[in-house]
Amino acid sequence: MLSAKNIKKQYGTVDVLKGVDVDIQQGEMVSIIGSSGAGKSTLLHILGTLDKPDSGEVFINNQPIHSLTGKKLAAFRNKHIGFVFQFHHLLPEFSAIENVCIPGWIAGRKKTELTAEATKLLTRLGLSNRVDNKPNQMSGGEQQRVAVARALINKPDIIFADEPTGNLDSHHAKELHNLFVELSEEFNQTFVIVTHNEELAALSKRVLKMKDGHFEL
Repeated sequence: MLSAKNIKKQYGTVDVLKGVDVDIQQGEMVSIIGSSGAGKSTLLHILGTLDKPDSGEVFINNQPIHSLTGKKLAAFRNKHIGFVFQFHHLLPEFSAIENVCIPGWIAGRKKTELTAEATKLLTRLGLSNRVDNKPNQMSGGEQQRVAVARALINKPDIIFADEPTGNLDSHHAKELHNLFVELSEEFNQTFVIVTHNEELAALSKRVLKMKDGHFEL
């Protein structure tokens, strides 16, 4: 469902990605590991349409997303892609349920349907007692689960997670990775996760190791 061919990216005189190919199937949970500077996050941002490659092609469900721009790209991203980052990026003035609903509001979905679905997701993620809480009233692990619910609200084809446990203690980190495994199996949800934690990456169906802008064979 995701296919990238010969992805290259350069910053200044540094070749960060040197012709990366990757294919990911529907429902697959894939972790990308490697040392800092290997190109992991750069690749994730290109696959997730947050950055453009200098050359190469990216397809999601046969849609050539490397050729999309402007409003068409933003609309595709909001409908088909979910994101979870190291820092959850919740809006502090909004409650948990409001933060989860934001992508749905952007998509123009009906408020009653959206609120019901957001409540169901937060309950599924163990946050039924946090629906009306603002981020500063929740723990780091709880805030990250709100971010996961937000990523899931529009039923995306794929979720990209960039160091999603990097800001959590070991207990909450393992809890979040186990949650990804459950969601992948329960909803046939596709995940691509960049992480430094090899123990947690091992929970994925497939682990890809990046080194010097390439995947190691």
